Amino acid sequence: MTSIPALQYRGITAGYGRTTVLRNVDLVAPAGKVVALLGPNGAGKSTLLKVAAGLLAPTGGTVQVHGKDVTHLSEAQRAGRGLCLIPEGRGIFRQLTVRENLAMFAGGKKVAEAVDRAATAFPILGDRLGQEAGTMSGGQQQMLAVSRALVNQADVILADELSVGLAPVVVDEIFEAVDGFRREGRSLVVVEQYVGRVLGLADYVYILNKGQIAFVGEPEQCRDDAVFDRYVGATH
Repeated sequence: MTSIPALQYRGITAGYGRTTVLRNVDLVAPAGKVVALLGPNGAGKSTLLKVAAGLLAPTGGTVQVHGKDVTHLSEAQRAGRGLCLIPEGRGIFRQLTVRENLAMFAGGKKVAEAVDRAATAFPILGDRLGQEAGTMSGGQQQMLAVSRALVNQADVILADELSVGLAPVVVDEIFEAVDGFRREGRSLVVVEQYVGRVLGLADYVYILNKGQIAFVGEPEQCRDDAVFDRYVGATH
């Protein structure tokens, strides 16, 4: 019997106002696997993640989580089904302390355990629990954003450009945390500018170009610039 995908898009069409960004997109994220979602700027990658998270309603198609149609559920209801979006641009409560952010991420439950998990993954956060989140460095804020998935135990994680604007040493820490999600058996869809890094984690690759899926395959098929020349029109 074929296992039920953790996340599945079927015929998704979506956009903003009169502008259509996604056209009839199909994507499957198998349970416990990592899907790299690649493509040029403006291809619609972040829009596709927003559709899954419930931040943008599609004009056509359906979204399923663990085989259940969630297309008409709210963001909070989808989170209750185990879905977590780590958005581009941090996604934290800047005026709250680190501890308060972690409590929010955990839904106010088992806060001590949430703090423990975040501090274990990112020790610097354990040293800054009382600090207002918006006053931390960009890298520390991103660590806190990634902690959203750490503390709420989501089993389907959507990660959008986690490394943007970060120093290489911080990128290493972020990717170590993402790899930890993979080792725990969680399902991930990862949009990432560091193609080589995400291919090292991915089980499957989708390339999105001009709002449509241009390529579906495995990481080894994408080690060659020719793949990106053909499907994206530019090398990585």
